[in-house]
Amino acid sequence: MFLRLVADSFGRRPRHKLLTGAALALGMGVATAALSVSLDVGDRLAKEFRSLGANLLVTPQADSLPLEIGGVDYRPVNAGAYLPEADLPKLKTIFWHNNIIGFSPILEIPIESWSSASKTWLTPSVVGNATLIGAWAQHTVAIPDGTTYVSGVEKTNPWWNVEGEWFGENSRQCLVGVNFSKKFGAKVGDELNVSAGDHSRWITMRVVGLLSSGGPEDDAVLAPLSVAQELAGKPGQYRKLYVSALTKPEDAFAKRDPKSFTPSEYDRWFCTPYISSIAFQIQQELPGADVRVIRRVAEGEGQILKRVRVLLWLVTGAALLAATLAVGASSAASVIERRTEIGLMKALGAGSGTVGFLLSAEQLLLAFVGGGTGYALGIVLARLVGEKIFGAAPEPSLIVFFVIIALAAGVTILGSSLPLRRASRYEPAPILRGE
Repeated sequence: MFLRLVADSFGRRPRHKLLTGAALALGMGVATAALSVSLDVGDRLAKEFRSLGANLLVTPQADSLPLEIGGVDYRPVNAGAYLPEADLPKLKTIFWHNNIIGFSPILEIPIESWSSASKTWLTPSVVGNATLIGAWAQHTVAIPDGTTYVSGVEKTNPWWNVEGEWFGENSRQCLVGVNFSKKFGAKVGDELNVSAGDHSRWITMRVVGLLSSGGPEDDAVLAPLSVAQELAGKPGQYRKLYVSALTKPEDAFAKRDPKSFTPSEYDRWFCTPYISSIAFQIQQELPGADVRVIRRVAEGEGQILKRVRVLLWLVTGAALLAATLAVGASSAASVIERRTEIGLMKALGAGSGTVGFLLSAEQLLLAFVGGGTGYALGIVLARLVGEKIFGAAPEPSLIVFFVIIALAAGVTILGSSLPLRRASRYEPAPILRGE
């Protein structure tokens, strides 16, 4: 009988029900879109942030004592310390190996160079001093588990723009910076001769591209790491390593000293992709290496992600508040219109609790309908937002569905609480007398 009364009452006054349901659907739709994007925004933004470049720098521990001011590293470089290239495949064996997007060893050496565009008749002349940067471009790394992985500066420095093509690994090809090209006349297709100070040993390379980075690389020559190792007389060694890793922004827990953790806290920290956790694991795999976080990149990522999430939560809160006010206004109007009906029910013996329970059941039924409709609307909105901003739509989540239904019920009960309380206190006699 009770369900019959609820269903019969729910079918009457369709205008009020439609307005209340529409307010709930719109509010829950915005909340669904915001929650869906918020759950997905971390991974999406983490991948987008990798366009900012590497967020970890590996150098020999023997360089010097750390000197970091305001997130900027001022320690000097000791040219006598090197790291073995053979240890680099171990980076893909750490706990968070799937979060390692790319890495590239770097070996920089001062050189003297001349090109075919600047040599005199029959007698080549040294035309300038510069820096040769040895690096990986599209280097295939053999992982200990038998698989392979392709990495290089294209992944750690994705903003570098190359006019032409990248050099081949273990080849006699190179890129020249745009400033170097203008200064010394080297262009794509020219032969570039370089020496590390020993004029009796020159290496001739063919220029295959012009590099534009907006940094010191514009004045340098970029060549395969093997060429730099040959010129420097350091086979199989490098000076520094840039690593690009997907990370979770550090919170107060992650910024604590790992030595102060309890065993359970240490497991939680180690099994979370914090930048400090990944740096610690890399340092364990590379003996004699000092792994430092590039704070300007890592902290910038965390601040942007935090602000995006705060914005999404504010939008969700505003949508829920608007839905609550709309439901409250509609419920108040409905209670006023049903004063006579409520008075008659009380006159026939219905208690205040029974009347309140009946009206609450109607509102909850409306909440489920409006919440379900809002969830469907929100999924469509989330797909549009995801595709426009991140290039990929978030997947529907069953957890979000139940959260939205619960929010719809909470918003409805909260918005209807005052009108329902007033309805339960109505006295039947004055109402039936028309007062």
